[in-house]
Amino acid sequence: MINIRDILKERILFLDGAMGTMIQKHKLTEEDYRGEEFADYEHSVKGNNDLLVLTQPEIIRKIHLDFLNAGSDIIETNTFNASKVSMADYHMEDLVKRINLEAVKVAQEARNIFLLSNNKPIFIAGAIGPTNKTASMSPDVNNPGFRAITFDELVDNYTEQAEALISAGVDLLLVETVFDTLNCKAALFAINQIKELMGVDIPVMVSGTITDNSGRTLSGQTTEAFYNSVIHGEILSIGLNCALGADQMRPYVSELNRISEVNVSVYPNAGLPNEFGEYDDSPEHMAAVLKGWCQEGWLNIVGGCCGTTPDHIKKIVEECGTFKPRITS
Repeated sequence: MINIRDILKERILFLDGAMGTMIQKHKLTEEDYRGEEFADYEHSVKGNNDLLVLTQPEIIRKIHLDFLNAGSDIIETNTFNASKVSMADYHMEDLVKRINLEAVKVAQEARNIFLLSNNKPIFIAGAIGPTNKTASMSPDVNNPGFRAITFDELVDNYTEQAEALISAGVDLLLVETVFDTLNCKAALFAINQIKELMGVDIPVMVSGTITDNSGRTLSGQTTEAFYNSVIHGEILSIGLNCALGADQMRPYVSELNRISEVNVSVYPNAGLPNEFGEYDDSPEHMAAVLKGWCQEGWLNIVGGCCGTTPDHIKKIVEECGTFKPRITS
């Protein structure tokens, strides 16, 4: 079996782009999200993108395939919010296991279609998002000691999702868009418990998000502090994604390159959102910025987050694919 750790020593690997943005292009209605199975569901489900692996799997499969054809080596399952804490917004906590299992199946189907006419290793990453709650900060400005969720509740939340993803056959896990490091630590704790219990050694990527030009995560950590807080978790790579475009992310990626003992990943947004919430950074400009970082020898894994399309990924692969990967210690 091909080991992703071995490949990362030889070349830069490419992630896919934005699932959410690609879904938005379909302008799906409430009825589209519901499909036949949930036609009479008592709560609104529009916006529950993870549910689409059950109700519109062909759309998700096509998005995966488009990114594969653009040159992605790693595709992420459509499971960013597929944990019970996030699914509670739609009163669909009981569907968590099923959604994760089906999401992996849809990604595997896309991979199988791609491999009918291509011959290269393709890896499926089980996407694990941050949830919509934070363990280290209060959502109530009048009660700074209040917490909307506990560490143990987050461990339970992540355990259910990670178990389903691993059981379904993902090649690695991606704990991404980390804005609160305590949430991330709960995810890593859950994953390491599962790995020990199941006797598996599944690689784990971690990707944080710098929320603005202050250079800190939402919970207040600098890039170096974030790195030091999670590096103990036996991770394959550490990196940054979301919130910022490539131009704004440069100093923080440089810092990760300086301090990291593991592989470094980056997948920025296609620029900062405009007044309409859309992303304007072109494939050419974004690829040129990332090319510069690859020339510097900073990166091992490269992709795109919000607003990035298959055209972005294709151009990034073209511009960055010839460079040697960052050397890890």
